[in-house]
Amino acid sequence: MKGNIMELKDEEQIIEVLKALGSESRMRILEVLQNEDMNLNQISEYIDMPASSVTVNIKKLEEAGLIETEYKPGNHGSQKICRLNYDKILVNLPGNRELKDKNLIETSMPIGNYKDFEVSPTCGLASEKAVIGELDDVKSFLHPEHIHAQILWFGKGYVKYVFPNNLPNNSQATKLELSMEICSETSDYNEDWPSDISIWINGVEIGVWTSPGDFGENRGILNPDWWYFDQTQHGLLKIWKVTEDGTYIDGNKISNITLSDIKIENEDFIDVKIGVKEDARNVGGVNLFGKKFGNYRQDIMLRYRYKFND
Repeated sequence: MKGNIMELKDEEQIIEVLKALGSESRMRILEVLQNEDMNLNQISEYIDMPASSVTVNIKKLEEAGLIETEYKPGNHGSQKICRLNYDKILVNLPGNRELKDKNLIETSMPIGNYKDFEVSPTCGLASEKAVIGELDDVKSFLHPEHIHAQILWFGKGYVKYVFPNNLPNNSQATKLELSMEICSETSDYNEDWPSDISIWINGVEIGVWTSPGDFGENRGILNPDWWYFDQTQHGLLKIWKVTEDGTYIDGNKISNITLSDIKIENEDFIDVKIGVKEDARNVGGVNLFGKKFGNYRQDIMLRYRYKFND
């Protein structure tokens, strides 16, 4: 069960689950089931609640999908065993998607779907199920399963992605935004391990962000159970924005590179390269996280707004 996440999107389901959680008694039941499966009598004794009340609360939790129950043989007939389904809940707040900016193009790129790379150890990839190829073997980046990677890392070098350019005819970009979960890379992990990570768009370096470390002290929310506890766990969600007056990271200007410099209107594709230069002050590697690893349920996201020419 550990690491299982209930993701709530539907409004009715959100309401039902929140109602089920809106009880101190039911929260106590969920707490005791975190450690082991229990029958009704065990729960009743553990939280000092009458069995009849436990039965009512168990039914509410079961209806909300938070727990499941099954009958198993016991010393005196069958017994109802209760099991926790999830240990985390992710709530997507409802909203009117029709209100989104219509002049906005979004493309989500899986981190394993790179088109070119040049990496050096420490390096490797893993899907949600297992390590891909061999650790610290550059050839693993050519493994047929690399497209399924949910985490990839390298000590220096780069990976390059090719996004389709879906700008309509007779239009031009007004803002480009690139976001990803990312951090430094070293053997095992090191929270104090800076790395100067560069981003290139269409061959133009738009700016450098210095990652403060390779994060492993706190386990990633989305990481599968099999992932190693002594390795990188999560990154930081960083957002690069290229506008008509410069490039920004999380709202802070980092360079004077503008939309006119990257010339996305002239190409059918948009190249995005992520890496660490050999002559960087801090050659501290890169970890990239997909939507099933780390703390953020997203791949590499490219967004750009546009306007039509008069």
